[in-house]
Amino acid sequence: MKQRIHTSRAPRAIGPYSQAIRHDGLVWSACQIALDPVTGELVGATAAEQTAQVLDNLAAVLEAAGSGFDRVLKATVLLVDLSEFGSVNEVYATRFTGAAPPARSAFQVTGLPRGALVGIECVAACDPT
Repeated sequence: MKQRIHTSRAPRAIGPYSQAIRHDGLVWSACQIALDPVTGELVGATAAEQTAQVLDNLAAVLEAAGSGFDRVLKATVLLVDLSEFGSVNEVYATRFTGAAPPARSAFQVTGLPRGALVGIECVAACDPT
């Protein structure tokens, strides 16, 4: 049975979707953007600044699902400008440490909700429901 994950420590969904879904020992997150969980406003003027908030939001969702960055299996990074890949990587690397970082894809997209510059989603292991 799939379980909807919701935490007030991450922005509420801005559409008809869940922050994450947990099922059979895995959690699939929705793409997180740099929204402040309290105000719902976009935070950060640069892709690097926004990445820090995105990862804070993603950490909160993973924790609510009984997981964490150390259990992420696959991440997908969406960038409005692929030339920001290096600065995003610098921030990303501070959260995904250790000998076995997750598999990852990165794509340039034409736009993200609310004018965000970066979004990240992931699949992670978690305790079974």
